[in-house]
Amino acid sequence: MGYDAGSYDVVVIGAGHAGCEAGLAAARMGAKTLMLTINLDMVAFMPCNPSVGGPAKGIVVREIDALGGEMGRNIDKTYIQMRMLNTGKGPAVRALRAQADKFAYQHEMKKTIEDTENLTLMQGMVERLIVEDGVCKGVITQTGAVYTAKTVVITTGTFLRGEIIIGNLKYSSGPNNQQPAVKLSEHLEELGLELVRFKTGTPPRVNSHSIDYSKTEIQPGDDTPRAFSYETTEFIVEQIPCWLTYTSEQTHRLIDENLHRSAMYSGMIKGTGPRYCPSIEDKVVRFHDKPRHQIFLEPEGKNTQEVYVQGLSTSLPEDVQREILKTIPGLENVQMMRTGYAIEYDAIVPTQLWATLETKKIQHLYTAGQINGTSGYEEAAGQGLMAGINAACRALNKKEVILDRSQAYIGVLIDDLVTKGTNEPYRLLTSRAEYRLLLRHDNADLRLTDTGYEIGLIKEARYEKFQQKKQQIEKEKERLSSIIIKPKSEVQELIRNAGGSELKDGIRATDLLRRTEMTYKHIQLLIPSEEPIAEDVAEQVEIQIKYEGYIEKSLQQVERMKKMESKKIPADIDYDAIHGLATEAKQKLKEVRPLSMGQASRIAGVNPADISILLVYIEQGKIAKVSNQ
Repeated sequence: MGYDAGSYDVVVIGAGHAGCEAGLAAARMGAKTLMLTINLDMVAFMPCNPSVGGPAKGIVVREIDALGGEMGRNIDKTYIQMRMLNTGKGPAVRALRAQADKFAYQHEMKKTIEDTENLTLMQGMVERLIVEDGVCKGVITQTGAVYTAKTVVITTGTFLRGEIIIGNLKYSSGPNNQQPAVKLSEHLEELGLELVRFKTGTPPRVNSHSIDYSKTEIQPGDDTPRAFSYETTEFIVEQIPCWLTYTSEQTHRLIDENLHRSAMYSGMIKGTGPRYCPSIEDKVVRFHDKPRHQIFLEPEGKNTQEVYVQGLSTSLPEDVQREILKTIPGLENVQMMRTGYAIEYDAIVPTQLWATLETKKIQHLYTAGQINGTSGYEEAAGQGLMAGINAACRALNKKEVILDRSQAYIGVLIDDLVTKGTNEPYRLLTSRAEYRLLLRHDNADLRLTDTGYEIGLIKEARYEKFQQKKQQIEKEKERLSSIIIKPKSEVQELIRNAGGSELKDGIRATDLLRRTEMTYKHIQLLIPSEEPIAEDVAEQVEIQIKYEGYIEKSLQQVERMKKMESKKIPADIDYDAIHGLATEAKQKLKEVRPLSMGQASRIAGVNPADISILLVYIEQGKIAKVSNQ
């Protein structure tokens, strides 16, 4: 028998990157929120590489911040290195990446949670949900505590029936030898949710004192101060470098000789691993012609000698891992501090979710993060934020929030999961976004701050500052479009020095800026503005003018897609009653139950002919409905 431990608007199960965002968002929106975690010392823990950001992922962190989430602010306070990637390429693929002090990151996030009003952080393992008439009404912990709630968010990461595998050794465990959640997994199956088995892994950690850095290449941070959060004004000046080395022929030979001892190849691992983050044995087998692979040595923090060996993820036995490390330049005498391992865990099939991340089978129950089949801290945090927002909206009787694919990478991520599902741990890539020219690192605030403000996660002072920025951008664009630059000698000289061809006649400032070789700084030299222009305003002015044609084209595509999204499909439509639909299309439509024609068109197995039939059927208006829904 349990005991009554309290009543809440929102209960969040788990305090990883998804759980932290979910709990903070719900509490900040005014919902009385409880966060339950197996171990209070593991809040916001980084079991894999100690970094935040990178291609697509870095833009997600910016989006989280623009909506009022915490990840960007937290990494800005705790990074040991910050770099902008792809600076030589266009703005659509630029991305910020920070190396984290993993322990400082954890402690800072835990402190933020503890200091947040409406939010209670509690150690406890949830074993069951309270479900009545298909509605989730609370949770029950291992110790018999019964917490009732209006909504529940599950963010259990890789803990569900987790098993660690090293060579032929396999044991029940969450990441980093933590206690796994076994009974909750079994309970979710009892409730009728379909689970799949996924796998991920980590490399060994080594002692920095035992590395010969003279045989590696230094990878320093940027000299230019950078931040993920739009609110950050203070920057960490002292940065710690990472180091680059490579595997050798000897490394590859050792791996080949010991493949039969790898859990990956012996058949011990049943779960599907992430294609975009393969183990070293997988890389050696798949890319046999490559003489070497990159290995990044990433410090785990300021106050530890542990170094993360990025690129050497493995489930080979411990003795083989020791030998492999010694074949890498700079690591000949290295001391291994932690063994690399693979971890298998349960995830739910994400097509069982609505776009709000509420489960279709059980109302008021939301799931977010790796339980939904994703990989990566950033993907988890983005989902956690949206699940927390929607759980709070449901509990407080407010309208739920869904980001579409043209608004945010978070929208792409969630739509991909709930519409297409995933047969491997899903990772965000820029190529997954059809509107990636609109979804840039630099404009996350312009895309999402209004939404963050409407739901109460962006404070008044920040919103006012944002409004001023928008006005300044428009004002400066208007100024440049109203000025004609004449072919004076100083103008011609500046253009020549920039590598461009001289003017034959007067030209509008905006047209001159559109030239490849010209920058906003050049234009400012020719026609300085009366008042100082902030760097972020200048950046927007330049990008919006330079890429205006491409941006306009993307916006037209968005408008066309919005017409499809606005054609709603009744939730209780009977697909079996629609003559002419392919059998596979019927199966997929019944499984996903899309809410719009746009979503239906993105389901794998539903082809354009099926969409045409469905459109005609809906427009006729005589819609057969499923009686048992």
